[in-house]
Amino acid sequence: MQIIFLGTNGWYDSPTGNTICTLINSEKYHIILDAGNGLYKADRYIKDDLPVYLFLSHFHLDHIEGLHVLSKFRFKSLTIFGQKGTKAALHTIVNEPFTVPLEKLPFPVEVRELSPGPYKLPFALDCRFLVHASPCLGYRFDLDGKTITYCPDTGVCENAVLLAADADLLIAECAHLPGEENPAWPHLNPAAAAAIALRAKAARLALTHFDAGRYTSLQMRREAVATVRDFSGIVVGEDDLVMQL
Repeated sequence: MQIIFLGTNGWYDSPTGNTICTLINSEKYHIILDAGNGLYKADRYIKDDLPVYLFLSHFHLDHIEGLHVLSKFRFKSLTIFGQKGTKAALHTIVNEPFTVPLEKLPFPVEVRELSPGPYKLPFALDCRFLVHASPCLGYRFDLDGKTITYCPDTGVCENAVLLAADADLLIAECAHLPGEENPAWPHLNPAAAAAIALRAKAARLALTHFDAGRYTSLQMRREAVATVRDFSGIVVGEDDLVMQL
């Protein structure tokens, strides 16, 4: 299984990368996590007719702004998942006069709305709301005998720990700098993300969604993560990084 970081910035594109988008290439499926501007790179890594599933965490623009490039792809099919209200949000954003509507794309698209809880899709899925300024879903996937958890925009919360329990990989956001906290704008710093991974007994932790206004260089990301002493082997997300799991 491959995990490809197509975009690792939060907020806006910058020399450090595109806004957040992560691709999981498993044996039978392509799973895309959020649709920031990094989404445009997806066809570099999707070269077959396997089904594509896109999971949206919430509707902040840095997580959905890449949707306007969907018309460049030639997927066999696309299923978009998100919280209640996703259909209405996409009808507004992915529609004329802003971009090509979903129904006019060159492949079939289905939009499915999720409530918190476990699901039996072609693969096992669990989703729960995290702590953020806007309702935001975190996801847990069981694929190819591995468990991958995705916790985008969030503060430290019990649902993040539950989703990441015994995961082979936790992909977590890291918008805040070391030592930074803001209860009015919940996000994680490197130590907070590592604390979730430790409590959950996750095997590995990969950080993404580095705030573009705070982390102005890739070196800043590396130095920030190096301050974490109690969880070894943290992967610092960078655009076009490919992980093998």
